[in-house]
Formats: sequence, C-alpha cells, structure tokens
Amino acid sequence: MDKLRFQSFGSGSSGNCYFIGNSSCGILIDAGIGVRSIRRCLRNIGLDFENIWGVFVTHDHTDHIKAVGPLGEKHLIPIYSTRRVHEGIQQSYCVTEKLYSSRKYIEKNEKVKIGDFRITAFSVSHDSTDSVGYTIEYKEKSFTFATDLGYISEEVASHLKHADYIVLEANYDEQMLQNGPYPIHLKNRIAAQTGHLSNEQAALFLAENYNQKMKYVFLCHLSRENNMPEIAYTTIQNRLKVNNIIVGVDLQLITLDRLSSSELFVF
Repeated sequence: MDKLRFQSFGSGSSGNCYFIGNSSCGILIDAGIGVRSIRRCLRNIGLDFENIWGVFVTHDHTDHIKAVGPLGEKHLIPIYSTRRVHEGIQQSYCVTEKLYSSRKYIEKNEKVKIGDFRITAFSVSHDSTDSVGYTIEYKEKSFTFATDLGYISEEVASHLKHADYIVLEANYDEQMLQNGPYPIHLKNRIAAQTGHLSNEQAALFLAENYNQKMKYVFLCHLSRENNMPEIAYTTIQNRLKVNNIIVGVDLQLITLDRLSSSELFVF
C-alpha cells in the first residue's frame, strides 16, 4: 500500500499551502504562496503540477488563494471549494487571473472522491465570505485540517476527534496579543469567535479530547507578531501533561514554519 504523505509548503499570514497525497499524486489544501514556490516544493518531493489532482480552498483571504488563478487556468488544476468561497475568490483583488473552466463547486458534508482520496468539507467560523476545514480519508487513515477559525464548534470537534492526523491552528498567544502593538480593533478581531484560534484554545481542546487514534498534531498558521513556535509548543505540551498525555509518547506535536516547507512526513 502506498503510504500517505504530508508536507507544509508554508503556514501563516504570508501564505498557506499544504500537500497531502502519496508518492505519485495528491492534492493541495490552499494555494497562498507563489506558483514557482509551489512547483519547487513539489519537485523536491518528486512531483509536479500534473501530479496534483486538485486544490481545495478553505476560504477567500489572500494568504490562502494567491496562486489559484494560474494553477487553475494555466496549469489546468481543478480548484475546489464552496460556491460562496468561489464567489469571494472571483471578487478578490489578489486573484488577477480569474477562475472559469477550473472552478469546481463542492458542498459541505458531502464527500468528493478523487482516486483513493475522499475529501469532506465542513464549516468553520471565520470572518471570510465562507470558510471550511477539510477531512481527507486515504485507505484507513484520516487527516483533518482546521485553520483560520475563531472557536472549535461541535462539528469541527467531531472531525478532529476522529482523525489520525490533525493540522490545527495555534495562531496567537493571548498575552502576546493583548500586550502587543496591534490596534484594539485588530486585537478584538483576532480574538473573536470569527477570528483565530489561540494556543490556549488549541491546548484545551486537545487535552480534553485526546484519544489514542490521534497520532500527530501539526500546529499551523502561527502569527509572526503574536506567537512564537516554542511558546505554542510549550503551551500545548504543558496542558497535555496536566492530563497525563505525554508529547513524544502518546502523540507527536509539530509546529509548522510560516515561511519554509516542513519535512516530508510519511505515514
């Protein structure tokens, strides 16, 4: 059986893009970094655009959709998302090459089957035109992405609790945000239920909902101004330890870099 592979190409406000697939093909979650950067990352793992069966977009903010135009219309990669997300993409100033033939509509909570992959979109709370997370099922494995969300709803929680591998937002440290340079309206936006998930919120969810099915947790979309990888990691590690969940023994915890690609994980 060809093993499941995952790599982050970039994770943060400068651009988000993740590969999930196997040794011969796969999909991208978001395309918020440059086309040439995406191609370089793919070639580093022995793939190219013809090996990508689709881009699944979480929402229409610039750091998630920067490259969808050329990927879809020039490189003929289907761009999947909800109708409302696609409406937002078409209206976005950052998408200078609009989507036409490559635009593919999906419905929340309905599986899309592409080869051996089954992809399900689910609602998350964020201040975009529309916003979704994704669960990708491959063989007997389940991988859930939940990024750019202000809180973890019951629906999101149900996907996370049944996943073997999780990409979960840990955007900000609460003290760094409150004591930092952002104006009050931006601080309030980030901390709102339609904003971003804090280290503490991610930590509490994982501590209260950990089960033996969870093998890896990847922390994504860390803020440059309001977080640090070591703070996110330690906050979650310490909260898990209170519940006798030991990082490195009971599950693996990885912080994803904002600007550079991660290692290639093979499961």
